[in-house]
Amino acid sequence: MTFGIISQLGRTISESLAGNFAIADVIQFSAPINPGNSGGPLLNAQGMVFGIATAAVSSSQGVGFAIPSNVISRELPTLVTTGHYTLHSLMGIEGTDMDYQLAGGPAARAGLRAGTQTAEVEGSQYIIGGDIIVALNGSRIIDLDALSSYLQERTVPGQTLVVQIIRSGQTETVDLVLGTRPPPPSS
Repeated sequence: MTFGIISQLGRTISESLAGNFAIADVIQFSAPINPGNSGGPLLNAQGMVFGIATAAVSSSQGVGFAIPSNVISRELPTLVTTGHYTLHSLMGIEGTDMDYQLAGGPAARAGLRAGTQTAEVEGSQYIIGGDIIVALNGSRIIDLDALSSYLQERTVPGQTLVVQIIRSGQTETVDLVLGTRPPPPSS
């Protein structure tokens, strides 16, 4: 047993075992996690399980990630029954977080509009001109972590989402029927 602190909630990580899809709403903690620790419980001070250790940052000193116990509770019955879980929602989009450099940087000042153009902002390449998702079913979305967490916690494949976007400076809503995320590649 070791101890540490929770440093962030609602993180999103990507893992090759998950087909490089996002694993949303994970708990970031600062405690040593070694190979073989995956699947171990993350306990609070009262000894209650609130997460399952799942990954570590290999280049860090004791940064780990855990799947929240509410996610495990929802997925476990299907995992036990069928051996896999196939009810992760999929919007079918790629995106990047809006930040100050994108919102007020060269792209915005140049008046770039919808398209598939790229721009370099402070040495990083960005695809610009697409819709900006600001809400899902009325819940504010501030970044990709919030979007991924919303999908993980509140949606199922086949569900229709009301997606509020900013397109060409105008707020619009579109209905989007969620697909099913494909399974990870078999090993």
